[in-house]
Amino acid sequence: MSTRFARVCLEDSLKFAGKRKTFGKTLIQHPVIRWKVAEMARQIEATHNWLEWITYQLNTMPKLEAMLKLGGHTALCKVQCTKVMEYCAREAAQIFGGLSYSRGGQGEKVERLNREVRAMAIPGGSEEIMLDLGVKQSTKLAQMAKMFAESAPQPAAAKL
Repeated sequence: MSTRFARVCLEDSLKFAGKRKTFGKTLIQHPVIRWKVAEMARQIEATHNWLEWITYQLNTMPKLEAMLKLGGHTALCKVQCTKVMEYCAREAAQIFGGLSYSRGGQGEKVERLNREVRAMAIPGGSEEIMLDLGVKQSTKLAQMAKMFAESAPQPAAAKL
């Protein structure tokens, strides 16, 4: 949901920036606005790709392997999703200006999403808890890989 809401911020920002004129040209003609839009799109697409990767892994890995390997990735991805939504809501508010503070009109979606960002981030575990879980999971997997490598039989050429 967070990634979709971030995309709504991007879509509404693009529509608005194409219509709103300042200093004799539309907002999207200003390099700083194009940079904001590009940065929003970059973060959204990268996050969406991560979500797709996790979904693919969940659907193709054996269940036990998925439980062991994907918990940390899932926790980190949750943080990424909400941070991207927060970033996009903030940047969309910058693009909309004062219209992003009204509960109606052109900026109403941005206003609502900006207000609801924290409600997306906290349920299911705060960002700090999710980040900690991701690090613990990665550390545990690295230790397991090291133990496996040390216990594996060495090829004859490696012993020389």
